[in-house]
Amino acid sequence: MSIDNGLKYDDNKVRVDLVPPKVILALGEVLTYGAKKYGPDNWQKVDNGLRRFYGAALRHLLAWADGEILDPESGLSHLSHALSNLAFMVAIESGKND
Repeated sequence: MSIDNGLKYDDNKVRVDLVPPKVILALGEVLTYGAKKYGPDNWQKVDNGLRRFYGAALRHLLAWADGEILDPESGLSHLSHALSNLAFMVAIESGKND
């Protein structure tokens, strides 16, 4: 007796499973910090978000490049903060900030 293999047409789907879990957790840590400080999803209400998040991402990257690993205010990685700001920019640019 042969056993048929099940079908799943996902060859052209985005491989979210390839995103390292630590990246997802780092993003979640910064978003949790931001939600406590500003309120959940406050980033969506920021005027001129692309420019301001770009500036924030650059400040975090420059601090990291200068040897400061952790943001002194949050205690979280500057790279995680930069990642969050870039994620906001992607969401805004794509028109999908929900």
